[in-house]
Amino acid sequence: MPNFETRASIASFGGKLLKLTHHSKTTQTPMNLNLFLPASAFTHPSRKLPLLIYLSGLTCTADNCSEKGFFQHGASLHNLAILYPDTSPRGLNLPNESDSWDFGSGAGFYVDAETDGYRDHYRMESYITTELPELLWGEGGDYRELIDGGRVSITGHSMGGHGALTLYLRHPELYRSVSAFAPIANPLNCPWGQKAFKGYLGEDQGKWREHDATELVRRWGEGKKGELRMLVDVGTSDSFASQGQLLVENLEKAVVGSGLKAGKEGVEVRYQKDYDHSYYFMASFADEHVEYHAKFLKE
Repeated sequence: MPNFETRASIASFGGKLLKLTHHSKTTQTPMNLNLFLPASAFTHPSRKLPLLIYLSGLTCTADNCSEKGFFQHGASLHNLAILYPDTSPRGLNLPNESDSWDFGSGAGFYVDAETDGYRDHYRMESYITTELPELLWGEGGDYRELIDGGRVSITGHSMGGHGALTLYLRHPELYRSVSAFAPIANPLNCPWGQKAFKGYLGEDQGKWREHDATELVRRWGEGKKGELRMLVDVGTSDSFASQGQLLVENLEKAVVGSGLKAGKEGVEVRYQKDYDHSYYFMASFADEHVEYHAKFLKE
């Protein structure tokens, strides 16, 4: 019996975007996700595909980026699969779960919660790093014949940029490279991150630091763990950046202060003139991010 139900199969850039659903043992809820397979998955199914995971931002679902970010275009050019998971469990009616747009439903922050109620369901780190790989390309995975689990990279936007950076830094054995669009790069010191971390992880800021990309980069450098493969884009007209929600500049300082290689051969941070926080921004640079990952995924 398959792990996933296919709700739709949609032609996109020569391949197919599959809308999948399953019951997650990790979140104990139904979960939706989208999987894009380029044309070669159907014309040459014996050739396994590298995979790029895209993590969405606050309020988003698995559909937003697949409909507006156009990563499928670059994926078709470079013969990659793209996985678009959801951002949180849904429909649990936990206390405060649906009170605001930046916490709870649609805002799982890619951590495993430790607070009452949330710890049983809001386990998005385990969902992304363990359950989905097992069900998709693991030994009993529905797409084990199509996806090469040894060639996986990760990217994301805003809250999903935070997720991509932290999961890459926390689980370097899983991913070959990481990129992020306007990530929440230092959640320990911004309102979005403080609210989410308190709600999911409690009051202990030591636990918060374990899920903060700036802190993790600093530790990476101090531990001399080797060079990072990381690309970060942020728009100069991003209102959330000007409000102090992203703090990409703190990530940059951590890279330099830790003696890590900056620029195209290490951690590259680009400030894109006039771009904002929207999908117009992501769609404009999606091909470049896919190309960035493709060079590592094809090694």
